[in-house]
Amino acid sequence: MQQDNNLKLTLFSGKGGVGKTTVSCSFARNLARSHPQDRILLLSTDPAHSVGDVLDLPVGETATPLSDLPNLQVRALNAVTLLGEFKERYGDTLEVLVERGSFVDGEDLTPAWDLGWPGLDELMGVLEIQRLFNEDEVDRIVVDMAPSGHSLHLFEMMDFLDNFLGGLEGFQEKHRVMVRSLSRNYTPDETDEFLDKMRDDLARGRSMLQDEQKTACIVGAIAQPMSWLETQDFITSLQALKIPCGGAFVNRIIPNDSNSPATLDRFYEQQQLLTQFRDLLQPLPLYGVPEQDSDPVGGASLDELFPKIQPVEEITLIEQPETISFPEAIPPGLPDWIEENSQLLLIGGKGGVGKTTTAASIGWGMAQRHPDKKIRLMSIDPAHSLADALDAPLGHDPVAVTDNLSAQEIDSDLLLDQFREDYLWELAEMMSGGNGDTEGLQLAYGPESWRQMVSQGLPGVDEMLALLTVVDLLEAGEQDLIIVDTAPTGHLLRFLEMPTALTDWLSWIFKLWMKYQAVAGHMELVTRLRQLRKRVVNTHKKLQDADYTEFIGVLQNQSAIVAETQRMTEALEEQGISQRYIIHNRYHPHQEIDVNRFPNQTVVRLPLLPRSIPALERIEGAAKLLF
Repeated sequence: MQQDNNLKLTLFSGKGGVGKTTVSCSFARNLARSHPQDRILLLSTDPAHSVGDVLDLPVGETATPLSDLPNLQVRALNAVTLLGEFKERYGDTLEVLVERGSFVDGEDLTPAWDLGWPGLDELMGVLEIQRLFNEDEVDRIVVDMAPSGHSLHLFEMMDFLDNFLGGLEGFQEKHRVMVRSLSRNYTPDETDEFLDKMRDDLARGRSMLQDEQKTACIVGAIAQPMSWLETQDFITSLQALKIPCGGAFVNRIIPNDSNSPATLDRFYEQQQLLTQFRDLLQPLPLYGVPEQDSDPVGGASLDELFPKIQPVEEITLIEQPETISFPEAIPPGLPDWIEENSQLLLIGGKGGVGKTTTAASIGWGMAQRHPDKKIRLMSIDPAHSLADALDAPLGHDPVAVTDNLSAQEIDSDLLLDQFREDYLWELAEMMSGGNGDTEGLQLAYGPESWRQMVSQGLPGVDEMLALLTVVDLLEAGEQDLIIVDTAPTGHLLRFLEMPTALTDWLSWIFKLWMKYQAVAGHMELVTRLRQLRKRVVNTHKKLQDADYTEFIGVLQNQSAIVAETQRMTEALEEQGISQRYIIHNRYHPHQEIDVNRFPNQTVVRLPLLPRSIPALERIEGAAKLLF
């Protein structure tokens, strides 16, 4: 893999589970060895940090040099710590700005800074990368990012910051006009300095992300149809955001050195897709990463891997082999959730482990067993793959797959648009307050500034709205069972934390309204917000009701995946969410997972599925193997 000596920021993203952490670690070690004079940082911004698992050493929030490569430091970004530091540095200034733009006294704003909001990890990642370069702490950064859907969130945080700062600027301008009207003069204060600094940081950060001389995003993939389609969408999004793409790698490339039906089946699909990857990327480079006998873990293995990452040049196509038969089912299987009266199944795991295929197969299996029941498949992963798994066009509105099975891919933008119309625009007007002699200023700088601040929606709120939609459908009796294809691990856990966060924020708004209701007004809005809070509290209770909700984890037998799944299982237990089953996807005989790592779960084995068959036929076959 070529390394551009001019690059300062190299980003690794793509579909989850394709080896981006492994390749980014291998890339960073080679970069440090070839540039011994440079200070290089390998930074993980994926909430489900796996860098430590791949390097086989503890990695924390403090940058630590590698013992064999002291010019390479490794760090897992801790969004909570960074947010705390940001509040410590700028909390008072932000409090003054918001007070100037609303009817609320500063002391009543203080509790807001202590409230959490899952989803700010992307925002903190953007700010921290800017700070590291601005303060000359590093020469180069290699970033192991979240899977593609949430990586796009990080890039889009620039727009969030633009709108947030625009709202704060409106608050400050209102203050400036008021001061000038009283004294005819205005002297800039520390809030002006803060706004100037943030605008400058934002401009520099955007400039760096879009500078093709200094930045490149390397996209990871595997030679499977869903990975190809997600890569195509991701690269299109990078182009729209003007983020330079530095090429892509396709992992787990196998040679044509076997006549076994299973190998030929896979090789045929691989070569067809490599042709499509090459055509998509031209003139950018496409690299192949050969499949390894065992996971590259630790510095020595990663160093051995890097020279093997070579450009894909000649692509040999073969005739389509005869379709291979499905393997036999391996007990134990999954239960009948309809008979158990469960209503909500959450399917999750590390990206790329096959959770979408698993979710679709479970939905298909339940629908076939119970033709009199209404089953819904729903994707809330920003990088939707459910339509690809079913080989059917899907959108925000449900589409019939069979007579009793429907499917949809939630459009977060539509949910956010409705949320703004239902709550945020009026909440912005309420928070601006103002009356009497300041009415002119109020109309000019108040509501519009608040509208600008809330126009993007708080990070993560779209996932909360999707969860509310799911529970509302079940509560209304419109569906008997909903199977949700969730985002990869780190963002799944954020999704499950959202009910608590939104409840806390709504409680704070109610307290403000109780104190300032004479100024705030908007009684009807507050009533609707109270109803929203009831829905959120009810949803949280449903998540923790083992008779109502169950989580099913999906993994493959790779060390980093198993380690991440174990952490996810422990986190779910802490949140009180039932998990009785883990599905071992792409199971090979005699390659068992250590069940002692999951003492409270039953491991269900799903063998390797045929590749050269229609997508829906694969789903139907997988369903028979699971139940």
